[in-house]
Amino acid sequence: MNARRLAFGLFTLAMVAVLIGLGLWQLQRRSDKHALIAALDERLAVAPAALPPVSAWGALTAAKDEFRRVTFTATYAPMPDAMVYSSGSGVRDDISGPGAWAFLPARLASGEIVAVNAGFVQNTMQDRAQQDRAASRLVTGQPVTLSGYIRFPESPGTFTPSPDAAKRLWFARDVPAMARVLGWGSVAPFYIDLETPVPASGIPKPGPLHVHLKDDHLQYAITWFGLAAVVVIAFGFWLRAQRRG
Repeated sequence: MNARRLAFGLFTLAMVAVLIGLGLWQLQRRSDKHALIAALDERLAVAPAALPPVSAWGALTAAKDEFRRVTFTATYAPMPDAMVYSSGSGVRDDISGPGAWAFLPARLASGEIVAVNAGFVQNTMQDRAQQDRAASRLVTGQPVTLSGYIRFPESPGTFTPSPDAAKRLWFARDVPAMARVLGWGSVAPFYIDLETPVPASGIPKPGPLHVHLKDDHLQYAITWFGLAAVVVIAFGFWLRAQRRG
């Protein structure tokens, strides 16, 4: 009987240690999330700076450069655009409902191509003709000053639908794949979420970003700590019953 109590006690101790560890991990994640939110809010509040030179592109990272506001002059290239389906936006307060983001290649004066997310096109996942009309208005052959936010491509996940090459429709912001399939050539390792200018038609619809990161870590930590307390209490009741028996 003593061996049984010891074994169950050690098992309970291990469970409590794991649960407390998970709670502490959530508290650490909460601290990291708050630091990230503060950093992103600071970047979003700073006035746009010049786009980093090509020589510095290789050193840009999502951790320190995501959402940096930049401005530059480029010419939208007469190449096929890409659309990225979206059911809404977590960083645009003015976007809701399904639609697609219009991605176009823009050529710098030095010749490099930067992909630009020119904005949102509402409810047009299946309407390629409307998407083409919206994108074609931007391709004037004239340089234009663009302001926006540095973003980094995302790789499709396990359950991300495959792109529809015929409709030039993607389901992830996989800019390297877009460039490869659509013949954009070598592109910058980032893309730009456009803030301005806004087309006269309003389509595509660019705009300012407002990052809203989900922060449920304190709730999760309390849950894990609560489970640890429940396990301890349950073990106490079991041990008491064993001693009475």
